[in-house]
Amino acid sequence: MAELTPLSVWPVAQQLPREQRRDRYLPESSAHPGKMLPALAREAIRRYSQPGDLVLDPMCGIGTTLVEAIHLDRRALGVELEPRWASLAAGNVLRAETQGAEGTAIAMRGDARQLGRGLLDEFRGACALILTSPPYGHSTHGHVRKHPDRVEKLNTHYSDNPNNLAHLPDRPGPRTRRPDFDSVVSEILTGCARMLDPKQGRLMLTVRPYRQQGALVDLPGRLIRLAEQAGLAFASREVALLCALRGGDLVPRASFFQLYHQRAGKIPNMLLIAHEDVLVFTVATKARRRSG
Repeated sequence: MAELTPLSVWPVAQQLPREQRRDRYLPESSAHPGKMLPALAREAIRRYSQPGDLVLDPMCGIGTTLVEAIHLDRRALGVELEPRWASLAAGNVLRAETQGAEGTAIAMRGDARQLGRGLLDEFRGACALILTSPPYGHSTHGHVRKHPDRVEKLNTHYSDNPNNLAHLPDRPGPRTRRPDFDSVVSEILTGCARMLDPKQGRLMLTVRPYRQQGALVDLPGRLIRLAEQAGLAFASREVALLCALRGGDLVPRASFFQLYHQRAGKIPNMLLIAHEDVLVFTVATKARRRSG
């Protein structure tokens, strides 16, 4: 792989998200509440893979990673737990193919915990890049519809499936037999380590810190710890701007509800989150694992 020019800040929000997806994705894609920015996916794929390489997204949602990968002449695989989003991802891949995308992709319904252990075993150790964004939290900002007497909030949930990462308990407890968030993420990350090319493969997790009852939750730090326990080595942390650059100024892309909560003072001294962490990992060598 060619040497990469160091770059820590990615200006991926120069266009509004809806403009990035316009005509490139099916209109129904807007209903997914946790979509990856297409420009972010493109930047990651360009920097960490080559044409013809295999790119995997084990939690592919509407298929952003797949669409951008095949437009860049990569081969791509996507796994999605929710039937609705898996079907939409397949539709977006078909749309990209009709628009002249030169790569190939398959989107399937499946459980990412089974990677390399019954799911996609034939591609074990073959992925140049795994790019994904794990769902977290019971809801996201979603969309807004204004009425004369109220504001309606739409498309705030990934699913109602209790086994979805977004609905798993934060900690294991005696009242439920369901696994906790960390244990399921660990299974998925262990599967990702099985799927990566052990010499040059990269895993990239796009994730942002979030607020829970006003407190900032360091989800990126939590994922770094879980990934290292799963046999991955933390390589770098990039910053994908969620605001636009105009000259020397930052142009916020805050959601309606972020601005509403800030102006209403619901969260004291709230700082709007204007970036997404892009965490980069490699497969840990045996020496690193022993030292860890």
